[in-house]
Amino acid sequence: MMTKQPQRRRRGPKCKDYIVIFGAAVRPGGRPSPALRHRIEGALAWACDHPSAMIMPTGGIGKYGPAEAVAMKRALMEAGVAASQIVVERYGRDTLESVRLCHQLLQARGDCRRIVCCTSTYHQPRCVLLFRLLGYSVVVPKVPNSMGRMSRTTYGKLVVRELAATPYDSLLLMLGRDDKNNVAETSKDSPMSEGPET
Repeated sequence: MMTKQPQRRRRGPKCKDYIVIFGAAVRPGGRPSPALRHRIEGALAWACDHPSAMIMPTGGIGKYGPAEAVAMKRALMEAGVAASQIVVERYGRDTLESVRLCHQLLQARGDCRRIVCCTSTYHQPRCVLLFRLLGYSVVVPKVPNSMGRMSRTTYGKLVVRELAATPYDSLLLMLGRDDKNNVAETSKDSPMSEGPET
């Protein structure tokens, strides 16, 4: 069972914002999909204005490797972000698991002042709510949201999915349930202080 003690908002010179970038599809060859690029661009924009912030990409391996978080780290470093500023969570397979695993990393580090939630607009409400249920102060930044080649029908389906998934994930989180023993099992392989690791 995950620890769900309320997070007191930390203050002081050592406390930092953590920009959490939620994963999306990785294309063959490790290229970020358009949705993932938009999320990375949103994080970079915030980091440019808040240079002391840490960046936490989250996401495991999808249809193509590498892990979404690793692909994001590569893109961040190509954009000039120092490896020491990036904390990788590379095991999360869905939104709820990513939130749980990021929570574990943040608890271990103990210096999170607030979370900056970088994901697609339709996905932000669920991610923000889950972190707030864990007691975090959450900022919702502007993230590029072009639909690209996505049809209105596909976008509508994503929105409907979020409407169903948000209360479901919230209930699982509040009940302290894992629809897996997967979080515990995955976390055994996840270094709690993972930072510069790729």
